[in-house]
Amino acid sequence: MEKEIEATVDNAKIIAVAGKGGVGKTSLAAVIVKLLVQAYPDKKVLAIDADPAVGLSTALGIQVNTTIDDIRKAVISTVEDGNTKAAIELLGEAKYRIYDAIVEADGFAFIAVGRPEAEGCYCKINSYLKDVIRVLSKNFDYVVIDGEAGIEQINRRVMEKVSHLLLVTDSSKKGIQVIQTIRKVADELVMYEKLGAVANRLPDLSVKDYMDTGDIPVLAYIRDDRNLATFDLTGKNVFYLPDNAEIVKGAREALKKMKILKA
Repeated sequence: MEKEIEATVDNAKIIAVAGKGGVGKTSLAAVIVKLLVQAYPDKKVLAIDADPAVGLSTALGIQVNTTIDDIRKAVISTVEDGNTKAAIELLGEAKYRIYDAIVEADGFAFIAVGRPEAEGCYCKINSYLKDVIRVLSKNFDYVVIDGEAGIEQINRRVMEKVSHLLLVTDSSKKGIQVIQTIRKVADELVMYEKLGAVANRLPDLSVKDYMDTGDIPVLAYIRDDRNLATFDLTGKNVFYLPDNAEIVKGAREALKKMKILKA
């Protein structure tokens, strides 16, 4: 589904993956990175882990040493110590320190946002860091965001606008209700170009006849895959998943329908 936006998204195709917990968002986001790297070896791909659990790093075989939140905390700590001048200097350097948090992998780059901000935090600092991430994304052709459950984090901490919003649900009523809620929030707060859903971890494809996502188009129906479950349990890199794995086939189908991959 397409939505008119007030401002064009920067050249990067920004794919945000959202939905309730436990529906396989992280695995799907990791597979999307895998498919983009395979399809566009000459393009720059950035994976952003916006989930405080930092699960995307495991799925992609990445070791995380520094997060965006680590940089934020360094600034806050300096303010709390009363050293305002040093804090201002740190803010000025933050843009460059962000690059220290980037991990270069085979065919893509990775960065983790870290733990979510708490109430009463330094909103101006967090807003600044959000802008830094937005600027950073301009250096890439494709950005894949694995978001925490809900849309607020994507809107307020990482990106103000995305080109593609991919909502993930399972066959439960709760999962469907969550993506419908995210859709409503997105329509009010997020600028996006295309939106669609993926029905993941289905016990059987027959259940799709009972799934009503309303006006959210379902781009792919993916059966539960025991091989993927094994990968999750052992922490294996999804890049080793075969091309005929259920989640790989489903992710490819969804990306083609969103015109991210060529049909």
